[in-house]
Amino acid sequence: SAKKGGERQFNGLIDVYKKTLKTDGIAGLYRGFNISCVGIIVYRGLYFGMYDSVKPLMPQSLQDSFLATFALGWAVTTGSGLASYPIDTVRRRMMMTSGAAVKYDSSLHCFREIVANEGVKSLFKGAGANILRAIAGAGVLSGYDYLQVWMFGKKY
Repeated sequence: SAKKGGERQFNGLIDVYKKTLKTDGIAGLYRGFNISCVGIIVYRGLYFGMYDSVKPLMPQSLQDSFLATFALGWAVTTGSGLASYPIDTVRRRMMMTSGAAVKYDSSLHCFREIVANEGVKSLFKGAGANILRAIAGAGVLSGYDYLQVWMFGKKY
């Protein structure tokens, strides 16, 4: 951080674009894009797939309970977040190499380097914050179901 003696690398969004284009070219703006797409497919696939698959298996009394659907939503959001977190770690590492010599040849190379140099646990560093953030995802899932019933009288 700048207050602890370090200098800021960028002075705003436009500066990020200018410096990245200058040092890495247009490809630098898209570093980590492919792995981002893979990550979002895994995350959203599990997020919606698990919720929509498990909810009908719940007893009717629980299906109608906001608290129960919220708990299901939190479990699903946490599970999908943890399942996709290693992919997100690779994505962040790929993107962080902007302006420096390219450290990784591919997403798979990045993954292998992280595991070899730091261990498998390092793929999950910071995942605890995702568990707290999953509360918002749970609210979206259960809130949407609740609004569907309230506004249109229909269940999922």
